[in-house]
Parts: sequence; structure tokens; C-alpha cells
Amino acid sequence: MAIIHHVTLKPGKLELLAGWLPGRPWYVGKGDEAELAKVGGFRLDDPDGAVGIEFIVVTDWSGDEPVSYQVPLSYRDAPLDGADHALVGTTEHEVLGRRWVYDGTHDPVVVAQLLALIRGEARAQDQSVSHTPDPTVTTFFGGSGGTGPGPIRSTRVTDGTYGTRLLVRTAAAPSAGARPVPDTGLTVLLNRVLRPGEDDAAARAEQPLGYVSAAWLLPDGTTARDLFVVVDAAPSP
Repeated sequence: MAIIHHVTLKPGKLELLAGWLPGRPWYVGKGDEAELAKVGGFRLDDPDGAVGIEFIVVTDWSGDEPVSYQVPLSYRDAPLDGADHALVGTTEHEVLGRRWVYDGTHDPVVVAQLLALIRGEARAQDQSVSHTPDPTVTTFFGGSGGTGPGPIRSTRVTDGTYGTRLLVRTAAAPSAGARPVPDTGLTVLLNRVLRPGEDDAAARAEQPLGYVSAAWLLPDGTTARDLFVVVDAAPSP
């Protein structure tokens, strides 16, 4: 499991995001600089221990009303090939040195671990405490067969008005035979603009293939929940 270092980042995460968020198509504010507070989120572990993975929730106070956003981030010790367009920025970590921070929807390690979380093969981890699962993050997955454990072959990322859609093509789980492994896929929607009020019962009633539900703090100090991620089968290629 990842070790959380309680150190100062220069610039900090919120500083990086303050200038990056207004350029996203799903940002609903109007200014060039967001005014952010961290209000929730969770981490995932990279099995190889090389990439930091965090799903951070921030509230922007720059507009007429506060708006909360979900931003998956990856932290790397070197640039990710072909991902310059997804770079949020670089920062200096007191222990780990320079870190390249990316929009995690474009990072294959983040996508793989998100699918593992949805399928129950990984557990969400506390944002601030090492080696500590976060039991407030709940998941559901109703897939079977080819929508299961095959490796990722490709990911197409599309940003929309309120979220980011990932079309993830995977190899179906191999059988005992020697036939070629067919492609299958999932459509993974990350709700970037979070709206309070969704709970797990309501999520399951809508019958998606899977989802991730998590919580964050509202401005009045109460806790809200929403669907961070909704999963359905991908259309046939």
C-alpha cells in the first residue's frame, strides 16, 4: 500500500488545480482562476508502487455559488509519454523530488486501478492515512464473463459538459483454448461536477453495470454523496 508523506508541495495541489480547472469543458465557473478548498476524495494503490493515484474533490468558491468537482490525479516521477495534453503541472515533493501531475483519466495506471476498484479487486484508501482503507467509498459491479479481468487494450477519453467519458476496450478473459482473445469494453463516466443526493440504493435502482459512490463535505459541514463513476457496457466496435 502507498505511504502518505505529510510534506509540503511547491506549488501545492490546489495551486496547480486553480489555474487548470477553468480550462476544462466541464468547469461551470466563469473566471480564469478558481478559488479552491479540498473537501474529500480517496486514493488507490498502484500494485507496482510507482504511480500515486488520488481522486480529489475540491469546491470552487469563485462563482456566485460554490461548486464541487471530482478530479482524479496521478503523480509520477517522470513525464508520461504522449500525455502532455493531460499534464496539470509539476511540483516539488520534499521527499520524492519533482512530480509530474496528470489528469488521471489519461493515465493508464489510474484507469486500470479504477476498473479494479469497480470490480472489487482493489479497495479505496484513505486520503491522509497510510495503509488504511476508506470504508465510505462503495462500489457495485454486475458484469460477468468478458467484461471482467481482461487487460486494457485501448482507452478513448472524451470531456463533456459535466463529466469525462472513457471508452475502455479490454481483452476478454482468456479461456483454456488457443483461440484469439476477443475485444470487449466498458463505458466509464466520471461525474466531474458533483451533485449531492445520490445514494447507493438509488444508484442500483437505475441498473447501471457498475458504479463508485463516495462522499465529500458541503460548505455547511454536512456530508453529501454522489456517484463519482457510472459504468455501462461499451457499444460494439
